[in-house]
Amino acid sequence: MYEQSAPVALAQESLTYYLEHGRLMDKPVKLPEILQGTAGVFVSFKKRGQLRGCIGTFAPTQPTIGEEIIQNAVSAGTEDPRFPPVRLSELPELEISVDILGAPEQIDSLAELEPKKYGVIVRKGRRSGLLLPDLEGVDTANEQVAIAMEKAGIRPGEDIDLYRFTVTRYK
Repeated sequence: MYEQSAPVALAQESLTYYLEHGRLMDKPVKLPEILQGTAGVFVSFKKRGQLRGCIGTFAPTQPTIGEEIIQNAVSAGTEDPRFPPVRLSELPELEISVDILGAPEQIDSLAELEPKKYGVIVRKGRRSGLLLPDLEGVDTANEQVAIAMEKAGIRPGEDIDLYRFTVTRYK
């Protein structure tokens, strides 16, 4: 589901403010209703169609979704270890997406996954990995789980707990 709205505007405003002032912006006094609840949130930046930064939380760590977006937008733009920090001059070129995660539900088999519809969380002890749904190049549940396991440092063949979740994606 793709929608244009307040989450993307807040992510953009958050990263811009941080790059200009060197600190997190204050939470807006009046958050739109969609940003008032709590949920895990991922913020992704792309530049010319290529990933430029992506950081998120699969469970809420902040009092509101709005504050989760502020934190994760800055982290995605400045702390993703795969990329150098975003520069202020790059902002006009960035495409932003914000995924607000639904509650994860434990599942028993790969047959209950649909990579275009559900994200996946794999867990083995204290290790866990997450993969968002509807990612380019991820077409099967096997691929989705293998990537999430690799992210978690879980070897193929190890027993895992599987969870699926939905997202509302804003672009």
